[in-house]
Amino acid sequence: MSAQKKAPEKRLRAFHGNSFDDYFDTGMRNFPLPARVFLGIAVYACMAWTQFRWRWSVEDKEKLVDDKTPRVIVMNHGSMLDPVIIIVQLWLHGIRVRTIYKSEFDKSPVVTWFFTRVGAIPVQRGTADMKSVRRAKAALDRGECVLIFPEGTRIKSDDEPVTIHEGYSLMAQLGHAPVQPVAIVGARDITKRGSHLHRFARVWLKAGDPITWDSLDAKGRKAQLAAMSKAGMDAVYALRDELREEHPGRM
Repeated sequence: MSAQKKAPEKRLRAFHGNSFDDYFDTGMRNFPLPARVFLGIAVYACMAWTQFRWRWSVEDKEKLVDDKTPRVIVMNHGSMLDPVIIIVQLWLHGIRVRTIYKSEFDKSPVVTWFFTRVGAIPVQRGTADMKSVRRAKAALDRGECVLIFPEGTRIKSDDEPVTIHEGYSLMAQLGHAPVQPVAIVGARDITKRGSHLHRFARVWLKAGDPITWDSLDAKGRKAQLAAMSKAGMDAVYALRDELREEHPGRM
């Protein structure tokens, strides 16, 4: 007996009372037309403004934008600019990405409205948020990418203690997806410590090769999760250190 085909996902209809959960659980290509138009306008506006202010560039960009494979992208986190650059770059090359954001932002309905329209998915930090994991898996199954910052918050100094949240490896494992490291430097310099005022600064990113599950020297599900959690962020920090060597003094 042949396996039953999965029913095609329904497209959300404009002005039909779609909830935030509807957006979290629906593929971005099935968002209502106004939401898709809004995202396109936001991408071009953000690209123009951020390029003018911070003249960012991506080294080895082809590794990021030429690969259409659904994957989990992990980065270090220095500012709110970080996800903007990735979303812009991927959208311009026909790749949709779901950014994982901390649910504390949902205290503002306006912020949640914006995040839903750009495809973001909330996660409750400090908990085993399986709803977020399932949503990420569903996104990968649809062919979308998932962007996550395992440091969990913006890191403004190398002296800050960092706790790596390893849920990204579970998302990748359940979605049978590779993990791609990307690093950013210069983002910390956008704002002075203790200030919210933005200033002009150069920002650089570097994309690495995706890490596949069969490349890990580990057997068994738990061992592979641990190995991927370590390999993913080790690769991010290695890329970050390369960028720091290329651009001395930039953090």
